[in-house]
Order: sequence, then C-alpha cells, then structure tokens
Amino acid sequence: MEKFGSVETKEDGVRGSPLAENGKYIYYFFEDAKTLHEGFKRGMRVSEDGPCLGTRTGPNKTYEWMSYGEVYERAKNFGCGLITKGMKPCTDSFLGIFSHNMPEWVIAEQACNMFSMVVVPLYDTLGPEACTFIINQTQMPTVVCDNSERTKALLDQIGNTPSLKCIVCVNFSDISQEIKDSAAKSNIELVSFTSVETLGSNNKQEEVPPRPADLATICYTSGTTGNPKGVMLSHENLMSNVAAVLKTVDINGGPSDIHISYLPLAHMFERGVQALAFQLGARVGFFQGDVKQLMDDMQELKPTFFPVVPRLLNRLYDRVMAGASTSRIKRTLLNLAIRSKTAELKRGIIRKNSWWDILVFRKIQNLMGGQVRVVITGSAPLADNVLAFSRCAFGCPVIEGYGQTESSAGMSCTLPGDFVGGQVGPPIPCNDIKLVDVPEMEYYARDGKGEVCCRGANVMMGYFKDPEKTKEAIDEDGWLHTGDIGEWTQNWSLKIIDRKKHIFKLAQGEYIAPEKIENIYVRSPLVAQMFVDGNSLQSCLVGIAVPDVEVLETWTKEQGIPGSTMTEWCSNKTLKEAILKDIQQCGKDSGLKSFEQVKDIYLFPELFSLENGMLTPTFKAKRAFLRKHFAQQIADMYKNLS
Repeated sequence: MEKFGSVETKEDGVRGSPLAENGKYIYYFFEDAKTLHEGFKRGMRVSEDGPCLGTRTGPNKTYEWMSYGEVYERAKNFGCGLITKGMKPCTDSFLGIFSHNMPEWVIAEQACNMFSMVVVPLYDTLGPEACTFIINQTQMPTVVCDNSERTKALLDQIGNTPSLKCIVCVNFSDISQEIKDSAAKSNIELVSFTSVETLGSNNKQEEVPPRPADLATICYTSGTTGNPKGVMLSHENLMSNVAAVLKTVDINGGPSDIHISYLPLAHMFERGVQALAFQLGARVGFFQGDVKQLMDDMQELKPTFFPVVPRLLNRLYDRVMAGASTSRIKRTLLNLAIRSKTAELKRGIIRKNSWWDILVFRKIQNLMGGQVRVVITGSAPLADNVLAFSRCAFGCPVIEGYGQTESSAGMSCTLPGDFVGGQVGPPIPCNDIKLVDVPEMEYYARDGKGEVCCRGANVMMGYFKDPEKTKEAIDEDGWLHTGDIGEWTQNWSLKIIDRKKHIFKLAQGEYIAPEKIENIYVRSPLVAQMFVDGNSLQSCLVGIAVPDVEVLETWTKEQGIPGSTMTEWCSNKTLKEAILKDIQQCGKDSGLKSFEQVKDIYLFPELFSLENGMLTPTFKAKRAFLRKHFAQQIADMYKNLS
C-alpha cells in the first residue's frame, strides 16, 4: 500500500507527492500552457477548433455548441469593448461577474485572461453587505450580471458603491423600464453583453497576455462572521494545481471528453475543473440551472468528467438504500453486488460491464449519461460506505480530494488504484504538506497528528488588502495553516480527523470540535444535516438534527410511525429517540468519547440552506446564526437534561 502514500522530503516532518520528479513542484503540465490564457489557446489548437461551450434550453432539447474559435473571438471582442469603455489591460483592473454558470461567464473570464485583467466573482448568497464590501475593496468599475434580479440587487446598493459605474447584463431583454430608469437616475451605465462585444469588434486592441506570476482572480471566501476575505490567486497558482491533478489522476483526456458545469463558477473547484478541460480541448456543457434537472442534463450531455460534492453522493446513496430496503431480494442483490465489485476493486479491476453492472448498477450509470470515466469529489469528508458504494456503482475511478480556496482548490487527492476509504491521499505534486502541533487539542506531529499545513506553487499570493490576515494564514516560511487537523495513516496518506477552528470547551474543560462530530452523525441514514452545540457553562452537548425526508418516507411506514410530513414526523417522540440512538451508535462506532456524544436533540423539519441563512456560500454551517436561531430549543434541552 505504500505506493499510494506520501514520501519524505529533505525537510524534517515534511511530506511530498510520490509523483514529484526529484522532489520539485510541478508548475504546468504542457510546455505551451503556463497561464489560463495559454491553456485555452492550447485547447483551441488540439481540438482543431472543436466544440467548446454547450447549452440546452429545456428538457427534450439537444445541446447546442460554440466552437473554441467562436468563444475566443467573442472573448476578444468583449475584452476590447471593456477597454474601449475605460478599463485598463492590467492586473489592477477588476471585473466583477455576478451570474450563474453560463457561456458568458466563461467569455468574460477569457476576456480578462486575454488582457491581463482580474476576475472577481460575486454571488448573491454572500449577501448584499458582503457584495458591497467586495466592490468597494476592489474599487471595481464594471460588473457583468446575468439577469434583472441581480442587476436590481446591485442598483439597490448603488449608494454604497461609488466605484461602480457600469453594469453589463447578459439577458438585457429582461430588464424592465423601472430598472433602466433606476440606473439612469443613479448615473449608472446599463448595457447589454452583446453591445460590449459589438463595441469591441469595432475597436480592436492588441492582446496583453498575462505572465504566470500575474494575478488572475480574487476569490472571496465567506466565514461565519465578519467581512469576506479576498484570496488572490495567480495564473501560476491555478495552472500548477491543474497540472498536479492531471499528473496525479492520470486522466489522459482530450477533445472527446465532456465536463458538465453545475457547481458554482464562483468557487475555485469548478473554475479549476474548467481550466483543466480547456487545456485538453475538451467540451464544457452547462446544466439548465435547476439541480432537479441535473440528471436529465447529464443523460443528454453524456459527460466523461463528473466533479461532485459529497451531499449529492450522500443523497444518491440514501435513495438507493431506501429503495433496496423495500424488498429482501433487492437488498440481497445490492449487498452481493457491492461485495463482488469491492473484491474486484481490491484486485485493481475497474469496469462497467460485469454481470452486477448489468443487473444492478446500470440504471445508476445511465442516470449520469453512461459515459462518466472520472469522478472527483471534495469540499467535505465522504463516509466510507458512501465512497465504497460510489466506486462500485459508477464503475470508474472515484478520486477523493482535499484542499481550500487558499490552495487554489486542491492540496491532496487519492491516487488511482487506492481504494481505502476515509483518507484524502498524499500531497499533489505542486505542494508539500506537514502537520504541526496543536497542544490545546492534544495533537502532536511526533504522533503523526496535527494541523495540516501546505506549501507550494498553488498557495495563494495572500488576502487582498489584508496583510494581517495573510500573516495569520501563511507563516514566515511560506506554510499555509488550514485550520484542519490531519493524521498520516499507516501508508502515509492524509486523513482529516478534526477541525481546529470553532472548537469550544465544556464545563469540565474538555475541548470539542463540533464539525468532526457532525460529520460522523450525518452517516446515519436517518439524518440529512446536523448542528452540534455546547459551551463552557454546560457539561454535555446537544444537537439540532434535520432528518432525511426520502429515507423517512419508507422508514416511518416500516416502523409504524404516524404522519406524512416532515413537521409531523419531527414532533414525534419515538422518531426523535430512534434518531438519537442511531447517531449515538454512529459516534460509538467512530470512536467518539462519551463527552463528545450529544445527550439530546431537537428535530428540525427544514434543510439548512443558503436561502434560509443557515449555510455559508461554501455550504458550511453558519454556527453563530444557528446558535442564535435555535437558542430557545437549546435552552429547553439543557433545562430538561438538568
């Protein structure tokens, strides 16, 4: 198993990728693709101006494609139009993009890459105050919007954003006269995306391509409190990360490959996958914008690359398991199929044409178009059983990665052929990783445990206009401190076991890392989401649990629990006791100490979401908000326990 783990470097305690040649970081995968701009030009060449960006306008519609050459020409025209309007072709020029995933997002991004300008994504889940902060901190003069709703949101805050002079709207025909009048009254130029392209086509400019060290994007990350932090990433940061993934995963991709774009382009995970696809000359097809239609889009598009977040895999797993539980025959067949394919995986056999695929897994594979050959998951830990099921069901490598925006998205991932669950592999070859002591939590590097620190070509340039927070994150030796607690496994792969941030003490002085506990509890099939809380005045933990509605629909009938809605089920004492018992068993199985187990829970019938303010834009619990929102329920639980 050692071939799947990290290797020692010349520095004590520092471990690197087994794929790093002579211990050196990889900065690019192709000699002619050292920046995002060069990567796109390479894709245009190797695809022979093949299909690049695809969209469909509804169910039962086919995908329509723009070629690489068409995208390149539109990007050049758009960039020339921005310059004609007054933006400078340099790394001090910031273009905001406030839009869902669509071709114009990419066209605007490629325009910036072509003229050395900087992309700054905005997203409404940050909230109006955070968007105002970003516009003011960057002093951006222009923002690209997709629709009237986001255009209006910008205009509503225009009195607080004096630098903003121009809003470019993609769907300009949807803009009402009221919004146009509001823009005119505020002295804001409101123009269509196509008009900027037309302006640029009539006022051609020489390209100003960036250098690898130049700033490419500022990606703002939102915490649970305070203003968002602007992560500055260079072309070199991003291209080294993409190169490291290409070298690690051994995709061997090309123009025949297809990526489905549904994860937000405002986040670096999706931006990185697209940058990878473009330099291979692959196609990028956009989903329609409705996650409920994602499988329909995939069946039409037939993607070969499928980046996915754990919550989607969890839902698929729960749905399949719930369906199998209705019949002993179904349950037996599924268990036999998983057991058989797991045995094949351990022998290095990955395929989609076994009898078990035909009998059991073909339906799942066809849901995603039937052509997926690489699945990459990240952003949160994935339970061992879900990962094992996914590898069996998809019939292709399922790569689990780990990283954060500050490392350009990735810093480690599992190697092909490594089928051990619960770990995130060795460092990727653009960076090293070391663990450092966290004495207050009793984690020590000498024991192979500690805070995960990353140093390499993919580590951010710093936080925009925030040297103090930059120094907090990156030490004087260049190590990025992640706030996550890791452990080196027996085969020297990294395993994320805890979280340094958000820790608190109980009355007896024990340190609690709630996110670790929550990640264990959501392994219960009955639980979709979990919030664990406590404080130094209390001797135990309590929790807010959101049951999994799809599982409950079957499970409650089997158990004879009355009700047909989440509200009815969540008020049922028998269900609450069953869920509490099940999550405590999950905790026991995972080695939680007694003081780490919740002693009571409150069942909440609504999923935590961006819309109800309970999640951050990176889908993490807004802990301060949840604590305040459920203050009465938490107080009642402690009162009953006492």
